Amino acid sequence: MNCNRLLILIVIGLSLNGCMSTKHINGGGSSSADLDKATGGGRYTILQDHGPSSDVKVDHLPDLVPKWEPKSRGGNKSPYVVWGKQYYVMSSAEGYSAQGTASWYGKKFHGHKTSNGETYDMYAFSAAHKSLPLPTYLKVTNIDNGRSVIVRVNDRGPFHGDRLIDLSYAAAVRLDYHKKGLARVKVEAITPKPGQTLTVKTNSNAVAKTPVVVPKAPQPSSVKVTSSFTHLQLGAFSSQDSAESLKNKLIEQFDTQIIVQVISSDSGLYKVLVGPYNSPAMLAEWQTKLEDAGFAKSVKVALSQ
Repeated sequence: MNCNRLLILIVIGLSLNGCMSTKHINGGGSSSADLDKATGGGRYTILQDHGPSSDVKVDHLPDLVPKWEPKSRGGNKSPYVVWGKQYYVMSSAEGYSAQGTASWYGKKFHGHKTSNGETYDMYAFSAAHKSLPLPTYLKVTNIDNGRSVIVRVNDRGPFHGDRLIDLSYAAAVRLDYHKKGLARVKVEAITPKPGQTLTVKTNSNAVAKTPVVVPKAPQPSSVKVTSSFTHLQLGAFSSQDSAESLKNKLIEQFDTQIIVQVISSDSGLYKVLVGPYNSPAMLAEWQTKLEDAGFAKSVKVALSQ
């Protein structure tokens, strides 16, 4: 084989390999800037973050016991810049308290280094925050159901919108918002003195208050009563990543206004559902909202709770 032919074959082979790799990473549709963000500059192999494929139990995990720790050598540089925006790290977490939106991060980051050089474990109670010193212990309470958890902040983020904090997947399960994606939370810093440990009481079993329902008058016998729909289905995918991608887009669009879940069916499909809604009027209202936002027409479904 002559040198020219060999060179041509090598160039073709490299071109095909590059196309296949890029398509595998970005689905063939993202810009190089979007790709760089999604992969963390090539650091991550999973584009759309998601949780484990099966349910995770965290009841057996003990609460963290906050203790005094020196600041980490890594992750405390101030200011620092992410995606062109500058952030400042607080000199101390003492007295810190805030309310806002919590998201969670999972499999995409599992096993990778956190900002202070530790290894992220989505099955441990940890968190990412933009400005608190690393490490910092926090009590995080889900405002909507009263559940709380102690987490240790060892990472930076979230850098999406006005999110307050990113919790590990296990912490999101403890607060019971892992299937919703977002929660309204109250965050309180716990700052032991040197040599001190603190036991902080948490509530891991609280449930949302059930609203009082006023019974309706009986239906006349001539009216046929049909089973009520509870959810809207926006898609069914053979790929879990595709379903999680749609879920993330819905959350980005509607934030805490919407509850989204991905469920697997016996047919092997991953269905994306929003809800539950307790009235036909709410179902109709959200169908319109979703379509106006550019999402495909949804289908009404009845899902047992």
